[in-house]
Amino acid sequence: MTATSKCLGKYHELLLQLRRQADLMQDTSTLLDPYIRIQGLDTPGLKEHCRERPGAFPSEDALRGLSRQGFLQTLNATLGLVLHRLTALYQDLPEAQQLVGLNIRGFRSNIHCMSQLLRSSSEAETPEPTQPGPGPTPPPTPPSDAFQHKLKSCRFLHGYHRFMHSVGQVLQEWGESRSRSRSRSRSRRHSPCRAPGDTALARPCRGGARRTWPFRRDRRLMPRGQLPR
Repeated sequence: MTATSKCLGKYHELLLQLRRQADLMQDTSTLLDPYIRIQGLDTPGLKEHCRERPGAFPSEDALRGLSRQGFLQTLNATLGLVLHRLTALYQDLPEAQQLVGLNIRGFRSNIHCMSQLLRSSSEAETPEPTQPGPGPTPPPTPPSDAFQHKLKSCRFLHGYHRFMHSVGQVLQEWGESRSRSRSRSRSRRHSPCRAPGDTALARPCRGGARRTWPFRRDRRLMPRGQLPR
């Protein structure tokens, strides 16, 4: 993964940008809807066949089960295959060629930045095997199979948008888990402390507890200058 621009140095700013990009890329009006309209698939009985083929893209549960580095690697690899696959569809969607290509490249650049940021922080994790992405670009379709080619491309685009929706859900959970972690850290800092030997559920006091001496009831105060008998 390589960055095409300067990386943001703050985790929450970079995460917010990734979530916004995922929201944009899951929008079906950018690819799927115009393709269905241009190819004449927006008629009753045809649009229902434009569904993602099972296993074409990693599922949301599979993405959620990955480590953060594993998730970023899978996302980057999958989008690389998507970008390659979309080149065969650009002749059918000429107006989307520049916009979609820039969106995917910008998103992959931020993936690289997030990966570098995690490696340099305490959240760095051991890389895991990536989940399989979409298959290779199919060969040119003969004219007799043109309709099946339309359906395959339509299903591919449907899977792409669904995949980006799942990516957005996982990234949202990243932000929520970060907020919960900070909240727990603040509560620990402000929680009451306990003395050594105390079994209460509280954090130990720094520097140890102050020792107290028991008060002896039978000890009388003597006037200054006199010794006890």
